[in-house]
Amino acid sequence: MPKLPHARPCPTRRRLIQTLGGLSLGLGLGNAWGRTEPCRLSFHHLHTGERLSTVYRVDGRYQREALTRIAWLLRDFRTGKTHPMDPQLLDILHALSLRCEGETFEVISGYRAPATNAMLARTTSGVARHSLHMEGRAIDVRLTGRATAQLRDAALALRRGGVGFYPDSDFVHLDTGRVRAWGPRGA
Repeated sequence: MPKLPHARPCPTRRRLIQTLGGLSLGLGLGNAWGRTEPCRLSFHHLHTGERLSTVYRVDGRYQREALTRIAWLLRDFRTGKTHPMDPQLLDILHALSLRCEGETFEVISGYRAPATNAMLARTTSGVARHSLHMEGRAIDVRLTGRATAQLRDAALALRRGGVGFYPDSDFVHLDTGRVRAWGPRGA
């Protein structure tokens, strides 16, 4: 099995500020002893009805069993095929749940098998032929209790990947590709 990546440690300056009591506040940034709060994500897959709430990272280490459970929930619901999801994508979701004070991500699409993506590219506008969904690096979501425009704005502020806004379909696309954005800005 491949070795799991580790989250980036907090820089020394940040640790100093945290030690002085200025920053920690449970934001997953760590505390004076180098520990971080466990990172939890909750999902509700709108197509399958499945739900999952799991701690996927503890003390900067991704939890293999949780990543497996997340990959299963985010599988291509049309084919049943699974693919590992990029842990950095999960970190983006976690940062957004903290920033927006939301609890559950409603999943429209996670991993897509190449055949599913090709079918969607033929039949739906706005689907990339080489979508990052096929690499486990993209997700289409809503956050319960938050407007999708608020989720979009928070994702744009992170500057950690692609952000697509689809107000007519009421979801936000997030990915770990280069920083870029598309969709209406004023909606």
